Amino acid sequence: MGSVYTNITDFQAENQSTGAALPYTESYKVLSSPLSVGNKIIPNRLACQAMEGCDGTAGGSPDELTIRRYDRFATGGAGLIWFEATAVMPEARANPRQLYIHDGNLDDFKREVTRIKETALRTNGIEPVVIMQATHSGRYSKPEGTPAPLIAYNNPIFEKDSPIDKSRIVTDEYLDRVGEALIKGSVLAEAAGFDGVDIKCCHRYLNCELLSAFEREGRYGGDFDNRTRLLRESVAGAMQSCSKDFIITSRLNAYDGFPYPYGFGVSTDGSLEFDPTEPIRLLQILSEMGMEMINITMGNPYFNPHVNRPFAQGPYDPSEHPLLGVSRMLKGTALLKAAVPQIKILCSALSYLGVAAPGVAAAMIEDGAFDLAGFGRQIFAYPDFAKDILDGGLQKNKCCIACSKCTELMRSGSTPGCVIRDPLYTKLYREIILKK
Repeated sequence: MGSVYTNITDFQAENQSTGAALPYTESYKVLSSPLSVGNKIIPNRLACQAMEGCDGTAGGSPDELTIRRYDRFATGGAGLIWFEATAVMPEARANPRQLYIHDGNLDDFKREVTRIKETALRTNGIEPVVIMQATHSGRYSKPEGTPAPLIAYNNPIFEKDSPIDKSRIVTDEYLDRVGEALIKGSVLAEAAGFDGVDIKCCHRYLNCELLSAFEREGRYGGDFDNRTRLLRESVAGAMQSCSKDFIITSRLNAYDGFPYPYGFGVSTDGSLEFDPTEPIRLLQILSEMGMEMINITMGNPYFNPHVNRPFAQGPYDPSEHPLLGVSRMLKGTALLKAAVPQIKILCSALSYLGVAAPGVAAAMIEDGAFDLAGFGRQIFAYPDFAKDILDGGLQKNKCCIACSKCTELMRSGSTPGCVIRDPLYTKLYREIILKK
């Protein structure tokens, strides 16, 4: 299956032997350069991706472990912190401790955003841009701790011989209310002090699932305009309701990795080949609407995680070398950037590259493949990754090893973190998973 790279020689050898053919440079200078988005300045090209901690309060506010995580991210030196999935409706939560922003806890979010910015400024002399991810968990909703899915359509790939009851298929009228909630969540995010909001549309959560609702009837299914309606109208509403200085963006699945008619960005011939036609069309529309930055991802962490976070150890043996998954993600992102160059793009899937990640990211940014380098699992293991990259490079004994134990913790109903590098989560893993 491969392993995370602890030296550049091994990366270069497998980069050639697998045919991944990722570019690499030893100069990381471009990663320290600032990037403007609207009137905001991202102080460097390194970003913490949205990584949910499942550790908020019952009411949806940041709790002790939430604050601990963001303190670590804030001191880590990244220029962009993509704040984790935050529900905008109570039934939209993926777990009982998912963050949920509402009128009653706005001050709690204000305190957390202020703390992140002040901590970063005090420790690193920079103020990161902080984006809140507004979500409806849809198929993965579990607000009380037991599955309570709200789906766009029945999907036999996921449901197999146990289809979800059709009563759980949301109506067009309900989706109208979801759009209103996403817009209100955006207004609350601005009031809390975030620099922008992500109308989340990835990883098969509700907004993303609609992109592939080819066989759904009504205003939210069938043709391209209907399938993209919730995203487009939520973005438009947020832009109209928030100030012109507030960033409206999205984390977008450009490729699902499921065959048509159940996958977005996939060839209609029944294969799993990436077809960028509709993703490019959607990006062009979002750009024309005024969106200046977008976060690109692929796949589904619940079903085909090797597509969006290639792993060294995981729940199954994938049919490809992990480096090929990284290559698909990064080169697919580059293809989108070439088609819509005016949008600033944040990439995903770098963590598996280990110590080679900064060199690949820098080379691709220099080539114009994308604009920002996003790290997900890496930030659990190595919250000060950005500081070390900007000081010369990643240390191999601090890197994520892509062992999937953080996900194992989350799937067990606990709070995810790095079992290998963070003693707090080592203890949790022993107690919850190993029963020791």
